[in-house]
Amino acid sequence: MFAYHLRLALLSLRRTPAVSLLMIVAIALGIGVSMTMVSVYTLMANDPIPEKSDVLYAVQLDSWSPDRPYDEPNEPPTQLTWRDALALAERSPAGLKRTAMAGTGFVAEVPGAGDVRPEIVSARAATADFFDLFQVPFLYGSGWDHGSDQDAARIIVLSRALNEKLFGGEDSVGRDVRIGSEFFRVVGVLDEWQPTPRFYDLNTGAFADTDDAFVPLSLLDRHQQDWGINGSVNCWQAPSAEGIFPSECTFTQFWVELPDEAAVQDYRAFLDAYVQEQKKLGRFQRPLNNRLSNVHEWLDVNEVVRDDNSVLLGLSFMFLMVCLLNTVGLLLAKFLGRSGDVGVRRALGASRARVFQQHLTEVGLLGVLGGVLGLALAWLGLMGVQRLYVDYERVAHLNTELVAIAIGLAVAAGLLAGLYPAWRICRIQPATYLKTQ
Repeated sequence: MFAYHLRLALLSLRRTPAVSLLMIVAIALGIGVSMTMVSVYTLMANDPIPEKSDVLYAVQLDSWSPDRPYDEPNEPPTQLTWRDALALAERSPAGLKRTAMAGTGFVAEVPGAGDVRPEIVSARAATADFFDLFQVPFLYGSGWDHGSDQDAARIIVLSRALNEKLFGGEDSVGRDVRIGSEFFRVVGVLDEWQPTPRFYDLNTGAFADTDDAFVPLSLLDRHQQDWGINGSVNCWQAPSAEGIFPSECTFTQFWVELPDEAAVQDYRAFLDAYVQEQKKLGRFQRPLNNRLSNVHEWLDVNEVVRDDNSVLLGLSFMFLMVCLLNTVGLLLAKFLGRSGDVGVRRALGASRARVFQQHLTEVGLLGVLGGVLGLALAWLGLMGVQRLYVDYERVAHLNTELVAIAIGLAVAAGLLAGLYPAWRICRIQPATYLKTQ
């Protein structure tokens, strides 16, 4: 019976091509706009590390000016000073995985490989727990141990992309990379790893690429003049001639893994004790205002999904509703325009249920066609988003799940729009139209 209804639906579309095309375009416009926003919003609000998002915590300490808060109404800095990050890394309770880190950069090359050009590298200086803490996958080798942190060992972990550029994708563990005048031994190569959003450091863009390379944090102090800092540096007072490292400028990030609420409370007490100790040294002149934020809370603190994104998502669905209302009007006009044919069918024995099913099949077909065209429009919309916002390249795309949602939404929207017109046409009285035939 479905095949019969489908054949009738196709014949109906062919009889009124202009009206059918208008309905398909109306549904497609609504689906295209709404799915453009849904795809961006969904991937922006994605959980970047679902296995551990509830136990990983970003640390904030209010080391800002005593005269004003870092941000209204009373928000602490989103980063730590160099001295505080190192202190927390060294003095945090034993057994807790934690990492202090900062973005940096340099030029890396393979010594003696004249056919491989030097690469400008966006790097991350971090402590040893970084890789376990964030479940970073390795293709070759591994990270480094805590001893390498303390010794400022000249070692490096490469991303898969950088390893492809420098070593052609081969296992490069044990080989050397030259940075400036020094040689760094490769100890590991990452597999594909791109948390979205890039929650562990949002300062250079929530949807920026993963770092090209990773080195021990202790190297950054030694090479601060050569490498510099990638990311935001915020100071409430001018640094001295010694630079930003011994100053009150914030440019480092700190994360800790706290497995349960008791561990969270204990770590808060540890942070409070640390700040009270620093107050005796003349630092931290503001009231206690330490923060621990898990991954979800951290994304909210940094407004990765902004209010205007939510507003645009709502407006896109309102636009879809407008398109559906227009489709309802067109369907009602089309269905009632062939009341005579339906009256004859009803007189020949077709039940109201059969007539209703036939018209819903036609509406469902319109929904499928509108959904396919809507996907094409959504793809064009996402291409436009990528051109307007460079950092959105990773979130402005369609995946299999979103394609299925789009088709399902289009069919559901079409059926919803067709319920009333189909109900109206199956309620007609056959006798009224038989008299005119």
